[in-house]
Amino acid sequence: MRIVVSEFMSLDGVVQAPGGPAEDTDGGFAHGGWSHRFFDPEVMGPAIGEAMGKAEALLFGRRTWQTMAAAWPGRAGDPFADQMNAIPKYVVSDTLGDDELTWNNTTRIAGSAVLGRLRELRATEGGDLSVLGSPTLVRSLLREGLVDELLLMIMPVILGGGKRIFPEDGVLHTLELVSAVTGSTGVQVCTYRPAAEG
Repeated sequence: MRIVVSEFMSLDGVVQAPGGPAEDTDGGFAHGGWSHRFFDPEVMGPAIGEAMGKAEALLFGRRTWQTMAAAWPGRAGDPFADQMNAIPKYVVSDTLGDDELTWNNTTRIAGSAVLGRLRELRATEGGDLSVLGSPTLVRSLLREGLVDELLLMIMPVILGGGKRIFPEDGVLHTLELVSAVTGSTGVQVCTYRPAAEG
């Protein structure tokens, strides 16, 4: 099973709150919903659809899971929403209780066990384990070399600060650009994979 990260990203690498004003205001972030004006359905729709078509399960950090769990169950009846609600989901959290896992098909992974559990999942056959949002979790996965592919939808906007996914540990990570498509809004839909060493 591959671990694939999908992110809406600004030119300065911010992934925080692309969906709406109240999505994540941590640190006084005031640009929630910034991605909407750059969404190109002709380019981004197929990329997102293909990624979801390969996904066998979804993986979230606690905050992203809570945001998604509050939004998607109420959208039942739409094919994409039905897929989001039916697909198996994992949430990494030490604070959520099992009684709080109200979004259908969710399993909790304790933070202390996450790297070991994800190595186990990654060693199994099957479709992708798709990570959406979840910048703190993605930073850890990149740092540990557990990301097999990055689907970055890079939008022509500078946000000047906010949550990012890339580790700031001084370690070099070389990637290979697998594909790149430019949308009519200036969005760059880029797929990267870790480059072979040497």
